[in-house]
Amino acid sequence: MLCLLALLLAGCKDDVTQTGSGILDKSDDIIVIADTFELRSGIDSCGAIISLPDSVLLGEIETDYGILRAEVLTQLSCPEGFSYPDNAVIDSISLFFYYSSWVGDDHAPLMVNVYEMDGKPLYYSKQYRTDIRIEDYCSRSKSILRNRRIVVASEMTDSMETSTGTYAPMVRMMTDSTSDFFHRFSSFRSFTTQEDFNQQFKGLLIETDFGSSTVLNIKDIAMGVYYHFSYKKEGVRDTTVNDMKVFYANSEVRTVNRIQYMNKQKLVDDLRKDSAEYNYLIAPAGIMTRISLPTRKMEKSMHANLVEEILPSGDTLFKRPYVNMAELRVDVENVFTGATADRTRNDWLQPASYMLLVKESAAERVLAGSEVPTDTCALVASLTQGVDSLGNPTYYYSYDLTTLLTQELRRESVPEQMEMRLVPVTVKTTTTTSSTTIISSVKETQILSATKIRSAQSGMQLKLIYSGF
Repeated sequence: MLCLLALLLAGCKDDVTQTGSGILDKSDDIIVIADTFELRSGIDSCGAIISLPDSVLLGEIETDYGILRAEVLTQLSCPEGFSYPDNAVIDSISLFFYYSSWVGDDHAPLMVNVYEMDGKPLYYSKQYRTDIRIEDYCSRSKSILRNRRIVVASEMTDSMETSTGTYAPMVRMMTDSTSDFFHRFSSFRSFTTQEDFNQQFKGLLIETDFGSSTVLNIKDIAMGVYYHFSYKKEGVRDTTVNDMKVFYANSEVRTVNRIQYMNKQKLVDDLRKDSAEYNYLIAPAGIMTRISLPTRKMEKSMHANLVEEILPSGDTLFKRPYVNMAELRVDVENVFTGATADRTRNDWLQPASYMLLVKESAAERVLAGSEVPTDTCALVASLTQGVDSLGNPTYYYSYDLTTLLTQELRRESVPEQMEMRLVPVTVKTTTTTSSTTIISSVKETQILSATKIRSAQSGMQLKLIYSGF
């Protein structure tokens, strides 16, 4: 009985299998293909990047990736509606800037100087690039400081304790109380609108004129006006009050970073000599890497593998292509993993935390901040750590091009190449009501970085899995 039952079941299984194959049309077969495509890559550069800084650079530094010099032009926010008491006397005016970090030699001195802008004004609604001409905005006729200030980044002489118990590195500079600037600014007794204030006081130029080994990442800039006034307490005694009014370089006014890379073209030419093996991305120098994806070759490969039927007329019908997985991995070669004390000049500039991969046709509007990156034109990747087959650490950026390539390969006319850029960026995120974190904007970063990556000729590849129905 058991043997008979087994034979019956086997017969049923065979019948079902044959029946399924028999009713399935050949055109309904699902084809899945894995393929790898070689890319082309090379470094390029733009003249300057758009200055949209959340933090600004100050100082000068010489590394294997060139000599960078950074200066700051900034307006100050007007305390609209504020007036000094009638008998107020201005005692002193100080400038403050807070730096979140620095790049370079911890113990190298910087000499900071500040001038009042006396040329063209800055306009809030205008976009400025990092190659802005200082001479158009400030003549540097006379410093407003009592003494030029020497700053050593790691000493944090003027640092202040925050509410969390940590110390915020700060630099305080006293203005010259005998200067024209001091007397003129002291004559402002009330403040109406920002526009009126900008006409009377155009802003400040902050720069360094000594030191070539450190650049500070400036987070906040402010000017404090110290004053005192008196009043009669209870109508009898004179009482003196000491107070301070702060003018901030905040988001309501314009701050522009002028950034120069000395002998930039020579730097680009030298880096290109290494392009057979490595490409480079240097920020904020505007040195980027371009990648060409062989879209026409991909299309032809898909058509060759996704044939549905050859008609009697000789025409060929193709299955509709779907890109199931498309991964571009960019391997990074210059991450420093040693102790801070062992870091040399070669290690001062490290890879960017975030890297944007953007279609060439969409780059301008995305980098200008007028478009949020989407997976149909731009993707952002963070620097990621992994391990190789031997357990050694590896670092890379990884991009999922599935949606982008699906869209491109379904176009009526597929271009020979799809040109893309890799650009170091600063990322802003927001949290939605459903507690999902999304990217709200990207900007070309003004944080110093140098990223050395494997070129297309030495291993950069696009891995593709596609199917047809």
